[in-house]
Amino acid sequence: MRTDLNALAVFATVAEERSFRAAADRLGVTRSAVSQSIQRLEEALGTAVLIRTTRSVRLSEAGERLRSDIAPAIAEMRVALDNVRGFGGAPQGLLRIAVSSIAEGFLSGPLLASFSRAFPDVQIDIFVTDEEGDIVEMGFDAGVRLGEVLERDMIAVPVSADQRQLAVCSRAYLAERGRPEHPRDLTGHRCVGWRPAPHRPPYRWEFSEGGREFAVDVAPEVTTNDMALMIRMALSGAGITFGMADTFQSFLERGELVPVLEEFSTPFAGFFLFYPNRRNVAPKLRALLDHVQRHRGGDRQ
Repeated sequence: MRTDLNALAVFATVAEERSFRAAADRLGVTRSAVSQSIQRLEEALGTAVLIRTTRSVRLSEAGERLRSDIAPAIAEMRVALDNVRGFGGAPQGLLRIAVSSIAEGFLSGPLLASFSRAFPDVQIDIFVTDEEGDIVEMGFDAGVRLGEVLERDMIAVPVSADQRQLAVCSRAYLAERGRPEHPRDLTGHRCVGWRPAPHRPPYRWEFSEGGREFAVDVAPEVTTNDMALMIRMALSGAGITFGMADTFQSFLERGELVPVLEEFSTPFAGFFLFYPNRRNVAPKLRALLDHVQRHRGGDRQ
């Protein structure tokens, strides 16, 4: 039986959305049409690619292999279509970006808002995630992460200045427990830590001394994947928390939080907008890349 290539596109969309209904909405077809396409694909392959329950849709082992194998080709076809659509007109289409939750500058609003005003025919889909998966396989056009975790085969454009991490707490906590003088003192303090995902260990707090980088395995009394909760806990005097200086900036300026151990915090490469190394870049992504560079140039003036 010959495989329907349209069914592969439907499968790729279901794999990205993990939902027949969401895939149907995105493709502009009925849920029944999506289900029939997947059924034809599975009949042609002789195996199930999706495991369905009344509440969820997930990939089978064969489905995971198929998604991994076709993802680059699907991405290239989307770029080709976007390039054709771009002839004689403004950039358009859906631009999907996976962004680290700690990319404060990119997520703060002004850059994306000004891009949206400048390119109204581009629909922006921002997925905030700290998982370090393959953006091509996951169906994204680009991602935003710290430079130190980028894959070597990606093209990267800076979207922030150098960053540094800070340990911060409230004045009330300092009055109660005193100020740590060295990162090793953190083991005797209450700490509020960050965990990027349920199956990942709490993030190690990284410092530098005498040009040597080292990490401290604190034992957080509270751990979460929500930076906003970490800040609220610190503001409430629950303990010392740790994260990007940009995230705490407004609270530091108002004196609601105070930094500790600043002398052990050194700058490192910041955030980058990255995308696969392809022959062609879709007009919608090229527009964002140019906009980022203009925005950064304006910030430096």
